[in-house]
Amino acid sequence: MFVKLCGLRTEADVTTAVAAGADAVGFVFTASPRQVSVEVVRRLLREVPPTVLSVGVVHGIPAAEAGALARAAGVDALQLHGGYPRAAFDELSDLRLLRATSLTADTDVRTGAYGEEWLLLDSPVAGSGERWDLTALTADRPTGQWLLAGGLSPDNVAEAAAVARPWGVDVSSGVESSRGVKDHGRMREFVAAARS
Repeated sequence: MFVKLCGLRTEADVTTAVAAGADAVGFVFTASPRQVSVEVVRRLLREVPPTVLSVGVVHGIPAAEAGALARAAGVDALQLHGGYPRAAFDELSDLRLLRATSLTADTDVRTGAYGEEWLLLDSPVAGSGERWDLTALTADRPTGQWLLAGGLSPDNVAEAAAVARPWGVDVSSGVESSRGVKDHGRMREFVAAARS
């Protein structure tokens, strides 16, 4: 099970994620309680070994600006979160991309449908910690390397993964002691539970 821990903001967050065995770490570039600057991400990347994927996360900013942030920070991949059109992915085809969206009747659940390497299915309100109805996945199963997100925590990730059968999982608020502040014990518990 591929595990991404997102919304990291400190060196301790990153070293805990790496030590816990996370496959990917995420850094939020746009307005959020978890937002970090390009300069901070560049510093945090010193703690990320080449075996762990570093992901810059953006929401609601133009593709060109998103790409500039990712390149300036030096992350391995860029996560376009929300209603980005296919044209945005085409514009950023020189980068490794993750398409993050909520599941609706119109969502294309084929990984790679927009040229992305990974697909992430999230709750309608990203970063809120809200769970969503996983039975909606039974009608139209996602394909390829896709990650489940939205309302996951150490307490429910194993059950959610058994129901949804994703390639990977992603968590942010579910491993926090308060909004935007990571709980390192819960981070370790999440990785262990996801792989159990």
